[in-house]
Amino acid sequence: MDAEASNVDVMSDEPDEKTGAEEAASNVTQLPQSGLQHLRMLEAMLFASTKPLSDKDLAERMPKGVDVGALIGQLQELYEKRGVVLDKVADKWVFRTASDLNYLFQKEAVEPKRLSKAAIETLAIIAYHQPATRAEIEEIRGVTVSKGTLDLLLEVGWIRLRGRKRTPGRPITYGTSETFLEHFGLENVSDLPGLDDLKAAGLLEANLPPSFAVPGPSDELSEEEDPYEEEDRPDLLTEIEAEAAADLHEADEEGAKDV
Repeated sequence: MDAEASNVDVMSDEPDEKTGAEEAASNVTQLPQSGLQHLRMLEAMLFASTKPLSDKDLAERMPKGVDVGALIGQLQELYEKRGVVLDKVADKWVFRTASDLNYLFQKEAVEPKRLSKAAIETLAIIAYHQPATRAEIEEIRGVTVSKGTLDLLLEVGWIRLRGRKRTPGRPITYGTSETFLEHFGLENVSDLPGLDDLKAAGLLEANLPPSFAVPGPSDELSEEEDPYEEEDRPDLLTEIEAEAAADLHEADEEGAKDV
């Protein structure tokens, strides 16, 4: 008898494992066994469904005569303060993460941007010929540089406005940024690949003119360049806008010729 009593005591000390539906039955209201089973069925359907379910959808899967609305109320009260709540969306029911916990699932990611051929060529010219003006870039490429190309390079942070060149019109000068150096693992612009490196990488032909030379870029201001100052920003932006307007004018003229 003592052994039996001991066994009974041990068994009675073990905590009963309760499902969410059972807790609903004990915490919200006392349900008969059949009502508890119906609550578990409803909970299972909502949890496993890949889309919200309407009262009709739920009722079709439940035994006849079951009060689906009352059971929904039980589940809502049960999950009210949990990490998952029962929400009604477009007259349908669905389990969702509690709104105050949405931050746990937010993820910041850098969206990669693919540079066009024009942008890559423009970036290479600026890197090796800096400080470079827009006119100088166009002279080297042999085509007009669109404002969108420069805007993209400025947006990704690989080039910067260095200042103005001491020539008529004082055009804007462009150069590479610290972000450019960090991305390509360079200590400074003088570490850009030289002639031999470019040949070894297959980026230059083996037989080049004797006079061919790779420019030696520098972060230092040239004698013909004024540094960029913060107070110059309105003027610089005005000039960029003027260049953009010139692009549109040229495009309109080309369109008129085609017509």
